[in-house]
Order: sequence, then structure tokens, then C-alpha cells
Amino acid sequence: MTELTLSQRTLQLPRQHPRVFLAFAALAWVALYQALIPASEALVAALPVDRDTHLGGALQFFFYDTPKVLLLLTAVVFVMGMVNSYFTPERTRSLLAGKTEGVANVMAASLGIVTPFCSCSAVPLFIGFVQAGVPLGLTFSFLISAPMVNEVALALLFGMFGWKIAVLYMGLGLTVAIVAGWVIGRLKMEPYLEDWVRDMPRIQAAAGEARMTLGERIDAGLASVREIVGKVWPYILVGIAIGGAIHGWVPQDFMASFMGKDAWWSVPLAVLIGVPMYSNAAGVIPIVQALLAKGAALGTVLAFMMSVIALSLPEMIILRKVLKIRLIATFVGVVATGILIVGFVFNAVL
Repeated sequence: MTELTLSQRTLQLPRQHPRVFLAFAALAWVALYQALIPASEALVAALPVDRDTHLGGALQFFFYDTPKVLLLLTAVVFVMGMVNSYFTPERTRSLLAGKTEGVANVMAASLGIVTPFCSCSAVPLFIGFVQAGVPLGLTFSFLISAPMVNEVALALLFGMFGWKIAVLYMGLGLTVAIVAGWVIGRLKMEPYLEDWVRDMPRIQAAAGEARMTLGERIDAGLASVREIVGKVWPYILVGIAIGGAIHGWVPQDFMASFMGKDAWWSVPLAVLIGVPMYSNAAGVIPIVQALLAKGAALGTVLAFMMSVIALSLPEMIILRKVLKIRLIATFVGVVATGILIVGFVFNAVL
């Protein structure tokens, strides 16, 4: 009975004492993060493996990056879950509905960063935007930005590569989303929506939601952690395992020749390789880290990452439910062109 009571009190802590919960959670997170390097080295040392071998290096990479990525992911999903309580789908549609192109494309792409939507949410979001009267170009700016320049990608890039790479990626992703949405909007491709989507009656977006307390926003953050981390952790393990194999066994010279600056075809090849893959930022960033460590060019790796996140084949299959082939082909062509330009430019200047 005592254990049950303590458990119930622990579950009620975020709502009854939200500031105490936040302080305790922050201290625990920092302590765990600081212990990652010594813990990973200790785990490898406890195994019958030489640390200086390929296997030893791969295992240390896996033991270090797995909890690191999960800790970073948990922290950023929790914080953004609280932030997202201000940006529900209804409020997002309300902000976008009635806006014109240009500045509105920038606004739509920027909203994609702080809203918790991935490519698997494309169909219901697309339908909701059409019903709310959001112009097609703004819808695409948002739908490109939401999965590609999301809070998870930015947090993990910042944790692994520093703020310069994180800001660079955000700027590139926003540019692709804004320009692609603007181009699609200027092409006036509404006739290439599926008929049942185009003919849906328009609805008014919700005006707003009641003000939430800090405890309720913490609950929203915890719910986001359970939902998002619970879904993506298998991709994280696969991505880190692949990254560990690259880190431990792939020769640096081979990777540099395959994805280096000198091979002009490396950027389009990276995009072609990325499109059939199904992953998200959390799963692909450990692979990006390993590729860069092995000498791959930054522009090529960024092009690969963007294509995986923004042009995945499963997303295209899902979008086929609401878009005709010509509009899907235009979407893919515009976004792919933007990604290729990003890759070539950064390989040329960095």
C-alpha cells in the first residue's frame, strides 16, 4: 500500500509541484549526460575486446551514442512538447489560413520547426490545411519544413556538431521549404489535388484553446516523450548500429572517394540513396556523424540527410492518396533540386 501511494505521489508531482519536478529532472539529465563517456569506456573495458580494434571502436561508438541520442531526444521532445501546447494543429491552421505568398511562406516554414509533425502525418495535415483554406504553396512550405527542420534534428545536430552546423542546417532546410512552397504556389497546381480533397467543404479553424497551467504543459511534454521516443527508438538503435559499423570498419579513404568533394556525382547519388530509405532525424543523424568522421563532404552528407527526411518513398506513397501524380512529381522535383543545390554549394565553399 505504501509503494502504491509513493508511486501515485510521484505521478502527481509534475502537476502539484511543477517547478520542483523541472529542477529535479534537469539535474538528473545533466548527471546522466556527464557520465556517458566514462560509462561507455568502462563497458568496452569490461568486455573481452581490445579497445583499439575495429570492433572495440564500433562498440564504444554504440555504447556512447545510444544513450546520448536518447537523452538529447528525450530532453528536446519534452521541452518542445511543452512548447507545442501553444501550437496545436487547429491553431497552426488558424495562423496560416488567409495568408498570402512570400512572407507567408516564411511564416509557414518557420511554424514547421516548432510543430510536432512528421512525414507520416502528411495526409491528415494536408486535408486539414485544405479545409481551412490554406493556399497550396503555404501548405507545402509547412509540410516540407515540419519533418526536415524539426526540433529533434536541430537538437541532435547541436549536441553532436555544435551550433554552427545546427544553424546551417536550419537555414538550408528553411530555404528549401520556403522556395519550394513558393514555386509550387506560383505554378497554381490546385487542379492536381485529388478530386475528393479539392471538393471538400471549407471549415473555419478553431479560434484557440483554454490557457493551460505549467503542470498541464509538463504533462503534455511527458506525453510527447512517451509517444515520440516510444516510436523512434528502434530507428535510433538501427541508425547508431550502422554508424558504429561505418565508424569501426569503413576505410576513411573509401568514404572520402565515395562521398567526397572531388566526386561531382556524389551529391545526386546521395539523394538517390536517401529517397528509398525510411527514417527520421533521430535515426539518420548518427549515420551522418559517422560519415563525416570518415571524411565524407558536408554538402554531400547534408543532401543525403535532407533526402531521407523530406523525400522518403513511404511519404510519397502516403501523399498519393491526396495528390495526383503530376503534383507529386513537381513536389519531388522542386525539393530535390533545392537539396542538390545545397549539396553542391556547400561542397564548393567548405
